[in-house]
Amino acid sequence: MRFANKIALITAAANGIGRASAGIMAREGATVICVDNHQERLDAAIDSITKEGGIAHPRLCDAMDQSQVDAVVASVVAEFGRIDILVNAVGGSTIIAHPSANVEEHSLDDWQRVINFNLNGTFLFTHAVVPIMKGQKAGKIVNLASIAGRGMSVASGSAYAAAKGGIIAFTRKLSFELGPFNININAIAPSLTLTERITPHWNQRAPDAQAAQIASTPLRRVATAMDQAKVLCFLASSDADFVTGLTIDVTGGQ
Repeated sequence: MRFANKIALITAAANGIGRASAGIMAREGATVICVDNHQERLDAAIDSITKEGGIAHPRLCDAMDQSQVDAVVASVVAEFGRIDILVNAVGGSTIIAHPSANVEEHSLDDWQRVINFNLNGTFLFTHAVVPIMKGQKAGKIVNLASIAGRGMSVASGSAYAAAKGGIIAFTRKLSFELGPFNININAIAPSLTLTERITPHWNQRAPDAQAAQIASTPLRRVATAMDQAKVLCFLASSDADFVTGLTIDVTGGQ
């Protein structure tokens, strides 16, 4: 039980990689605080985790709103006394109509929406949780980057690549700030992952395009949310006590 007696706060926990990570941690003993901005999906996630025997509590929150983020963190500390794990899973590129557009086709509004969506929530929750973890002299933070942030995704637009590159740099920089307080901060960089949000876009691809994507992956398949969550949960566990500032590519060998 790697997460026995741990309090884990996970954003975007109602589906995708956040939901898969919440399930693993709950099954392994954590009390999971599931944060999301969609009440119906959040209720369904809590119900599912509870039925599996886990302990989960919902927090409805817009991760882009500092007052809401601060209120969520304050409520968790008031109820449970600590936050041992923070998973920043808010992000993605499909909030704009043409996420893979070339740079000259991106409007400034598109650019700002993608940058803000991928960086601001991660900053705000980290900003709010770090003082708690410093006081505890312990904590684990895991961020979601992307292979786009390493320039390794030809299908991703420049705004998304810049945002996820920012997550990688943010993670590395904070490892120096937080290490003296026994706080580990790491990230995963997924390749294409068939979450609830991405699967419809995958299904719209032509069969030859799907085949080419699979052929470019040494393990010859596309990732699932659980593939990503398993690595994320390693980084959130005591197994990674001497790992910090690292971004692990979870790509099937791409």
